[in-house]
Amino acid sequence: MNKYEVIIYWSDEDEAFVAEVPELPGCVAHGPTHEAALANAQEAIHLWIETAREFGDPIPKPKGRRLVFA
Repeated sequence: MNKYEVIIYWSDEDEAFVAEVPELPGCVAHGPTHEAALANAQEAIHLWIETAREFGDPIPKPKGRRLVFA
């Protein structure tokens, strides 16, 4: 299991829960429930890392700390 922070919120526009992974640019998933959004985010993280490795792009290490919200 990856240790990247995942932020989950409801989107009225998408009518779904959205799961963003701030440390991996563009890594976003969604689902009809919190659980589904999180499961989809885990798969998105896996694919993001796999693609980065394929292209030789750097893979950020998980920071393991909560982001600051304003």
